[in-house]
Amino acid sequence: MERLKSNRGEHVNPAYDSTLDEPPVYEETNFSNGEHRTVRPSVVSAFGHDTLDRVPNIDFYRNAGSMSGHRAVRPSLQELHDVFQKNGAISVPDTVEDDGDGSDGTPSDDLESAVPTDDKGAVKFGWIRGVLVRCMLNIWGVMLFIRLSWVFGQAGWGLGIVVIALSCVVTTITGLSMSAICTNGVVRGGGAYYLISRSLGPEFGGSIGLIFAFANAVAVAMYVVGFAETVVDLLKDNDAIMVDEINDIRIVGCITVVLLLALSVAGMEWEAKAQILLLVVLLVAIVNVFVGTVIPATTDKKSKGFFNYDSKIFLENFTPSFTENENFFSVFSIFFPAATGILAGANISGDLRDPQAAIPKGTLLAILITGITYLGVGICVSATVVREATGNITDIVTAGASCNGSAVAACELGWNFSSCTVKKCEFGLLNNNQVMTMVSGFGPLIIAGTFSATLSSALASLVSAPKVFQALCKDNIYKILHYFAKGYGKNNEPIRGYVLTFIISVAFILIGNLNTIAPIISNFFLASYALVNFSCFHASYAKSPGWRPAYKYYNMWLSLLGALLCCVVMFVINWWAALITYGIEILLYIYVKVKKPEVNWGSSTQAVTFVSAVNNALSLSGCALLNRGPQILALSGSARNYGLCLTCEVFVGPRSEALEEMNAGMEKNQLWLRKTKRKAFYAAVACDSFREGTKSLLQASGLGRMKPNTLVLGFQRNWRTASTEAVQSYVGILHDAFDFEYGTVMLRMDQGLDVSHIVEAEEEMLKAAKEQQALDNEMMSNGGKARGLFRKSRKSSQQVLTTRVSVCGPPPPQVAKMNERMLEASAQFHKKQPKGTIDVWWLFDDGGLTLLLPYILTTRKKWKDSKLRIFIAGQPGRCELDKQEMKSLLHKFRITCTDITVIDDIHVQPRADSLKKLEEMIKPFCLHEGSKDTAQAEAMRKEQPWRITDEELSTFEEKTNLQVRLNEVLQENSKSANLIIVSMPIARKESVSDFLYMAWLDILTKDLPPTLLIRGNHKSVLTFYS
Repeated sequence: MERLKSNRGEHVNPAYDSTLDEPPVYEETNFSNGEHRTVRPSVVSAFGHDTLDRVPNIDFYRNAGSMSGHRAVRPSLQELHDVFQKNGAISVPDTVEDDGDGSDGTPSDDLESAVPTDDKGAVKFGWIRGVLVRCMLNIWGVMLFIRLSWVFGQAGWGLGIVVIALSCVVTTITGLSMSAICTNGVVRGGGAYYLISRSLGPEFGGSIGLIFAFANAVAVAMYVVGFAETVVDLLKDNDAIMVDEINDIRIVGCITVVLLLALSVAGMEWEAKAQILLLVVLLVAIVNVFVGTVIPATTDKKSKGFFNYDSKIFLENFTPSFTENENFFSVFSIFFPAATGILAGANISGDLRDPQAAIPKGTLLAILITGITYLGVGICVSATVVREATGNITDIVTAGASCNGSAVAACELGWNFSSCTVKKCEFGLLNNNQVMTMVSGFGPLIIAGTFSATLSSALASLVSAPKVFQALCKDNIYKILHYFAKGYGKNNEPIRGYVLTFIISVAFILIGNLNTIAPIISNFFLASYALVNFSCFHASYAKSPGWRPAYKYYNMWLSLLGALLCCVVMFVINWWAALITYGIEILLYIYVKVKKPEVNWGSSTQAVTFVSAVNNALSLSGCALLNRGPQILALSGSARNYGLCLTCEVFVGPRSEALEEMNAGMEKNQLWLRKTKRKAFYAAVACDSFREGTKSLLQASGLGRMKPNTLVLGFQRNWRTASTEAVQSYVGILHDAFDFEYGTVMLRMDQGLDVSHIVEAEEEMLKAAKEQQALDNEMMSNGGKARGLFRKSRKSSQQVLTTRVSVCGPPPPQVAKMNERMLEASAQFHKKQPKGTIDVWWLFDDGGLTLLLPYILTTRKKWKDSKLRIFIAGQPGRCELDKQEMKSLLHKFRITCTDITVIDDIHVQPRADSLKKLEEMIKPFCLHEGSKDTAQAEAMRKEQPWRITDEELSTFEEKTNLQVRLNEVLQENSKSANLIIVSMPIARKESVSDFLYMAWLDILTKDLPPTLLIRGNHKSVLTFYS
C-alpha cells in the first residue's frame, strides 16, 4: 500500500490511501521509548463498509504522543473531501511533527508539546504520601509548639479562633481555586508555577515562578535556622557551646542543610520515607500535648501557670489582652505564615501518580486536619494555663485575701500572681514560649516535635524549590536560566537546581538577617496564593471553552475574594515587604512581556483579550465617521483562524440593485443586533450568485485571530422542488467550506427556519398602517377636505395603500397555521429549554467540535437542565470495552454526561420501508441509464450530468444505506431529545452527486427533533492539558 509522505519526508501518514487498493486503516505504532500502541482500525466493523473516517480515539488528542517517527493521526478534512487521485497522491500537509528533538527550550506552536519522559521505573506518589503528608508537615510548623500559646494569650481564645478561622478561610479558598485549576487538564511538573502560567500566561507565571522558587530556597534557610536555634538552646542548657551562639547556629545549620541535600539527591523515595518518619514523630508530640492536659498538675507546674482544665481560667482567657504594641492584626500576621504550606503537594505535581485527583483531595484534607489541630491545641492551653505566672512556688494566696485585679482565676485557685502587673514575669501564655513543653506529658517529645516540624518543612522546601525552578527553566522563559532545566535519573531529578538551592540556603544561613527576610518570604508565598485565586477567577470570567474543571466546588467570585484577601494579608503582615514583592513581580512581568517568549499555552488572558477585542469592535459599530481612521484590507498572504460570530447575508442580483439594498440595510441590521444584545457582527456581500457571495465571505471575513472558523447554515428543506442550480449552489457552499477547512454546522427543524416572508409581510402591514394614520390625521386637521395642490396626490396614495392592504391581508387558515408554527419554531431556542437531553451521536472523529458545541450549550442558562447523552458506533462483542474507552476519553476532557450508549448494529441492513422512502426521495433525480445501451447512456450523462447514475448508486450503496440505518437508530433512541447532534457525512468532490448528498442529509435527519449536523475541521479543539 502506497503511503503519502510529507514535504520533508519525515512524517508518514498511513491514513490516506491514494490507490484504494486496500482498506485505509491505521497501523500499529512502535515508539522509540518502547511504547506499543494500536489505534482501533475497525471502522469497517462498526459501519459495515470501508471508510477513511475514524471513530473517536484517545490517541488523536495526545499533544505529545511519541518520541520520534510517526504516530496516530486522524485523516485531515482535505484527505476526506478531495477528489480521488488515481495517478498520484495529493499533497497533504503534516498533521504533526515528530522529529524526536523534543521541545526543551524550544516551545512549538503545539499546545504543551514537550516530549514526555520515559516514566518506567520512576517513583510516583499517591494522594496521601504525595500531598496530604507533605502539606500537613509544612503547615504544622514550629508555630504549633512555640508561638500558638502566645497567640491565644494575646488574642484570647475568642479572637484566637477568629485568627485561625480567617487563616483557614484564605487557604481553603486558595485550595478550592487550585483544585479547579489542576483538574482542568493534565498537570505536569512545576506546581504553582505550572498552574499560574498555563492559566494567566507566561508573564504572570514567569514572574511568580521565579520569586516562588526563590522563596522556597530561602525558606529552607529559615526552617534550618529554627532547628539550629533549638539545638543550640539544648547545648547551652548543657554547657556544650562549641564557639558562640551565633556561630554554633551557623555550624549546625550548614551541617543540617548538607544532610537534607544528600537525602533529597538520593531520590524522592528516600525523601518520602523521611517525611513519614517525621510525621510519626510530630503526631506523637501533638498527642503528647493533649495527654499532658489531663495529667494532674504538680506544684511546680502550677507555679508556672498550668492548672489542668478549669472553667474560671477558660472564661478569663476568652477576652483579648494585648500587650505593648500588639493588636489583632499584628498577632494575625505572626500566626498566618504557619497556615501556609498548602502548595507543598502541588509543587511536586510531576512526581504524583494522578495530580488531578491527588492535589484537591490531599490539600483540602490537610487544611481541615491542621486547622482542627491548631484550634484544638489552642483551646486546650487556653483552658488550662493562665496568661501570666511567676514560677515561684511560694506565691500562694494568704488566707482571707480578696481576689481582684488581672489574675483572678489563679487567685481563686490559691496562687498570687499579682506581682506580674508590676514587673515582667517569665511564665504563662504571654511570656513563656515553652508552654507546650510544660503542659505536655513528656517534655522531650515536644523538642522532638519541634525538630520534626522544622526539618520536615525544610525538606519540603528543599524539594519544592528545584522542582518549580526546573519547570520554569524548561519553558525557557528566562533563556539565561535554561542550564537548570536538565534532569537526571528515572525521576528527572533537578540536580543542578538542588545545588543552586543549597547555595542560596547556605548563604542566608551564614549572612542573611532572617528576621528581616521572613516577612518578604511570607509575602512571596501569599503573592503566589493570590495569583492562584485570580487564575481561577480569570479563567471562569473568560468563559473559555477550554475551561472545564472536573472539580465543581468552586466559585469565581469566591476566588476573587480569596485573591483580594491574600493581597490584604500581605499588607497586614508587612507593608514594606508587600511593596517590595509587588515591585519585583512587576519588574519580572515587564521583562517577560518585552522578551515575548515563544509559547502558546492558550491562557485565559488570551481568551479575555479576544473577548475584549470583540466587545470593543462591537461598541465601535455605531462610531461616528469623524472618529474612524483608515481601515485597510491588505492582500498579505495566509492567516490563521481563531473564532468569531458573524451574521452574513448575500444579496443576489444585478449589482446596482443589490448594492442599493445592501447599503440601505447595513446600519439597520447592525443596530438590530445591538438592540437585541446579540454579540455578533453583520456582514454582507453583493454577488451574481449565492455561492460566489458565500465563498467571498468564507475567505475574507474577519481580521487576524478574529476570523471565523465554523460555518453555520440551515438545511435546505425544499431541495426536491428547488431548481438544479439552487441545489448545486447549496451543496457547493458545503464543498467550499470543507475546502477552506471550516468546521460546518447545519441545523434542521421540521418547520424550517425561513420566516422572512412573515417578517416582510408584518413590515408592510406596519408601514401601510402608518401611512393610513398619517392620511387620517391630515384629513382630520382639514375638516375632512383636502387642500388645493395635494388632492390628486392624496388620492394616489389612498389607492396605493388599498393595494398594499389587499396584498398583505390575512392569509388562508392553513397558511396562517403553518406560519404560526414556523414563528414558534424560530423562537424555540430563545426560551429556557425544559428538562431533557442533548443526544450527541459522535460517530466520526472530527477534532472534537461535535462534542465541544453541545458541552458549551449545557453551560448556558437556557440549556442547563439538558443533560448530555453520548452515542458512539461500536463493534459487536466489544461494546463494554468501547464504552470504557469513551468514558476514559470524556474523563480526560472533563466533560460529564449522564449516559454513554454503544450502538453495535449500525452496520445491519436498513428496513425495507426505510429504503423505500429513500428510493422515492431520489427517484425524480436518478438517470436510470442502466436499461439503455452504452451510447444512449453516455449521451444522457452529458445532457444531465447532475443526475444520480446507477453506477454511483452502486458505488455508494453501503454509505447510502448507512444514512438510512442511522435514521432508524436515531428514531429508536433520540426521538424525545431536546436536541440531537450528529456527525455530518462528507461527500467527496466529483464522486458524489449533489442530489445524492442532499438525500443523505435529508434521510439522516428526517422526522426528528431539532437536529444539528456537525463536522469539525479535523483540528483538535479539545485537549487533556490545562
